[in-house]
Amino acid sequence: MRFLFLGDVVGRPGREAVTSRLPKLRERWKLDFVAINGENSAGGFGITEAIYNELCDAGADAITLGNHSWDQREALVFIERAPKLIRPLNYPARAPGRGAVLLTAKSGVRILIINAMGRVFMDQLDDPFAAVERELAACPLGAGCDVAVCDFHAEATSEKQSFAHYFDGRLSLFVGTHTHVPTSDYRVLAGGTAYVSDIGMCGDYDSVLGMAKEEPIRRFLTKIPSSRFEPATGEGTLAGVAVEIDEKSGHALRIAPLRLGGCLEETSPKFWE
Repeated sequence: MRFLFLGDVVGRPGREAVTSRLPKLRERWKLDFVAINGENSAGGFGITEAIYNELCDAGADAITLGNHSWDQREALVFIERAPKLIRPLNYPARAPGRGAVLLTAKSGVRILIINAMGRVFMDQLDDPFAAVERELAACPLGAGCDVAVCDFHAEATSEKQSFAHYFDGRLSLFVGTHTHVPTSDYRVLAGGTAYVSDIGMCGDYDSVLGMAKEEPIRRFLTKIPSSRFEPATGEGTLAGVAVEIDEKSGHALRIAPLRLGGCLEETSPKFWE
């Protein structure tokens, strides 16, 4: 199957990159499933119901979150009626929503989408290793689901690599999110799990992590905040990874980066062209 995972959507430039390009890519590449990290889609902080619907209408089959899940307070309510919206699995048990969801592609393939958050340089949540272990025990690859994907929203590359190697063979795809910078270590691990430390962001890269440059620079120079962070307003880049997965084994066959538009050098999966 053809699986596309797009990185953190940051503000209007990120949303416009998705809504203007994804529908055409779905048709051109005959994509079976598209997942998007949407935790920065509302002005860089959180997600609203209107934006959730906008991303779904553009072609998202699942939308994951992260440490900004509740920055828009309405998310605490509408997540309960948003079946494609997934917050970190290792949030406290009383948090609304779900940390994993089993969805079915149009082809009939059962796809488990898990969202988990790291703990190094992040909030001290429950152990993500144990949380995902329990989820995969309840819905194992090849039995409970045909494809298993995890968005690991984390800061430290060492934590991401350790996590992916630990679950190698039990996940079809592991993507790191949160740092907004695409890494070039995409590959299929020995056990058959496609991996990348970070898929980057959908947003304006002439920025500081998608935000207008002036305020972050000022804070580094003076340690004095003078205004709130605002998303940069230039052309957004559509960024993520394209993965081909063997539906019978649930293991990845190949993975390639995707970057279209904006100021980064463009690249797309040659095996789908």
